[in-house]
Amino acid sequence: VQLVESGGALVQAGGSLRLSCAASGFPFHIYGIGWFRQAPGKEREGISCIRNDDGSTYYANSVKGRFTISRDNAKNTVYLQMNSLKPEDTAVYYCAAGQGSAELLCDYDPPFWGQGTQVTVSS
Repeated sequence: VQLVESGGALVQAGGSLRLSCAASGFPFHIYGIGWFRQAPGKEREGISCIRNDDGSTYYANSVKGRFTISRDNAKNTVYLQMNSLKPEDTAVYYCAAGQGSAELLCDYDPPFWGQGTQVTVSS
C-alpha cells in the first residue's frame, strides 16, 4: 500500500494550492480517502474526506468553503484544492485511506497513510 502526497509549497496568504494523493498497491475504489494536517505543537486534524462509493464529502469547519476535495478513480488520485489560504493553514498535510462514511473517516485513525507534504502560508 502506498500513498504519495504532492503539491505542497510556500504560498502567500490569499493564494491557492492543489494537493494530490496518488495511491497504489490496494483496491483504491473501495477505500475512502481523507486529508489530514498537523501543525507544530498542534493535534492532527481531519480536514476533508471523501467516500469511495457515492463520493460524499466532509469538511472541517476550519476549511469549509475554501477547500474542495475530489477523486479520480481512473487515476487512483484524490485532490485537495485549497483556496483563500491563511497563515493558520500552515501544516504538514497527509492523505490517508480507510473505510466508513466521509465524516467518520476524518474522525478516526485510518490504516494507510502517506508521508506528508509541507504547506506554508506566509502573511
